[in-house]
Amino acid sequence: MKRLLILIATLMPSFGHAEIPPPAYQRAAVMHGVPPAVLYSIAKVESNLKITIGYYPWPWTLNVKGKGSYFATRAEACSAVMEGLRIHGKYGVDIGLTQQNWGWVGSHHYAHPCDALSPSDNLNTAAIELRKCFEKEGDWVRAAGCYHRPAGGEPARRYRATFTKKYLQIISNN
Repeated sequence: MKRLLILIATLMPSFGHAEIPPPAYQRAAVMHGVPPAVLYSIAKVESNLKITIGYYPWPWTLNVKGKGSYFATRAEACSAVMEGLRIHGKYGVDIGLTQQNWGWVGSHHYAHPCDALSPSDNLNTAAIELRKCFEKEGDWVRAAGCYHRPAGGEPARRYRATFTKKYLQIISNN
């Protein structure tokens, strides 16, 4: 019992400083049965950008054939999405806050590639895909790996490790 009390006392300050996912993340996550901190962690892994007040997910983020880019406006990002798809095809471009690959995910949820740049739509789609992965995998860390790479393997394992670090930062903000 004494050890349990010491553990609780040690952990309590950490919980008091937890980073709270913004309302849009909370809405999308709750709507689709995903813990908000899980969805927020995915976005922080995928599109974190350093701005004046800290590191935050950026909605106009792209990854085109492994090269990440951040854009000042949705219009600039949309133009780059279309150019990336023209040059690299539908599997070569990841879009938005949660970096949805157009060929594997985006084309199944959106009428147009630039629709994936809508922060609320992007979060809803990510929550839907995360929930599917959770139903397949049975826990949220494995679901994060599945979100990144449904086929699994080493890329999913590496992603799980990165996700876990970000998730622990969010829930404890150490």
